[in-house]
Amino acid sequence: MAGDIVPITLGLTDGDAVTLWAPRWREGDDEWQAVLGQDEDLFVFDSVAELAAFIRHDDEHDLSEHPTWHVVKALSAAELEPDDEHTFDLVGVPELAASEPTAYTVAELEDTLAMARNLGEVCDLDAVNTFFEAHPELTSFPSGHHAFAGPDGEKRWFALGKIIAEGWDAVLDALDDVVTTPDVDDSAVALAEAELLAADENDVEADDAADSEDDVEPLDADTTDDADSFWVDVGIDPIKIITGNDEYYSLRCYLDDIPVFLGKDGIIYVFRTPRALGRYLADKHNHELAHVSTFSEIQTAAVDGSLDITVTDDNIYVLTGLVEDIASGPENVDAEQLDLAVELLNDAADFADDDSVEEALALTNPLGWYVSYLIKPDLSRMAPGPPFNEEAQGFRDLLHALEERFRVM
Repeated sequence: MAGDIVPITLGLTDGDAVTLWAPRWREGDDEWQAVLGQDEDLFVFDSVAELAAFIRHDDEHDLSEHPTWHVVKALSAAELEPDDEHTFDLVGVPELAASEPTAYTVAELEDTLAMARNLGEVCDLDAVNTFFEAHPELTSFPSGHHAFAGPDGEKRWFALGKIIAEGWDAVLDALDDVVTTPDVDDSAVALAEAELLAADENDVEADDAADSEDDVEPLDADTTDDADSFWVDVGIDPIKIITGNDEYYSLRCYLDDIPVFLGKDGIIYVFRTPRALGRYLADKHNHELAHVSTFSEIQTAAVDGSLDITVTDDNIYVLTGLVEDIASGPENVDAEQLDLAVELLNDAADFADDDSVEEALALTNPLGWYVSYLIKPDLSRMAPGPPFNEEAQGFRDLLHALEERFRVM
């Protein structure tokens, strides 16, 4: 996001609202953090169009002193739309803490609690600051969702849920008390709404065109070779995942044989088209691939428009139909398709530091024996015998767990 001022969505008592947040920045020896507001008020808006209209015509707020506020004022309305990574459902925190501590749940809770703590500090809210000071265990989960595995982890998760259930209302009340929506000019709002509508139409047309291009065989072999060479040089691969009626695109690399995806805390960020992935890569985001030394080359290419997201055959994972094929017997399963699917399942689990896939595919389990028979053929091995309901259900569970790791951006 330009100027390090980020549009965010807050799930509040009266519904979702959008505003701006400036993460910590330094001026000389001083460190600052700010939100869109003035004095004791936090400014929020019901729509992106209202937010755009306000920041274009009003500088009476604390962010106007930010060193790059002029950059933000010049952004289009579409560039002020918060992404999923910056959506914080504050009112939904108790429900989140009462659910199962999956990788997604824990990461979402940690991010939302962190934003609530930021708002408490910036707006000087005693109730919020006191709540987090009294419960330092809410400030970070260094081991992610693995901190809540096993009997001890379950107790720890239950204790966090109890703290939130008992004290979160006071946090929400304090935030609700400082929230206000300034008046905005109707004509400015209408202009911003028109911009957003035009941007949506352009995106749809561009995505349709990109999808059509994806269906056409490339005529210029040199162009394809150049794209392949680029990804080989940076050591990061585009991947395509086909599941059911959905197609997703993402990135993955290996560091010392350990898979690293475009994502964070075990969650894999996926996109419905190469174009959407390219747009995301053009901006700075907080994810684990950003720490790979060559990732800056990808971002540079995305910004200057030279990035060609071409997926090679060995990075296309077709998950559709595998459960049904497994259920009908080994002779009906495409071993190459299964092998690639198992590769993706293992990589995603390793990325999340999760042993569940390894355990499910152990040779001592029916599914593991079935899969090994197909992808590591041995003429002396006896073929699995029907029925294959248990194996099919086990594989279905693995695919479901994989899809839970996806965050569609």
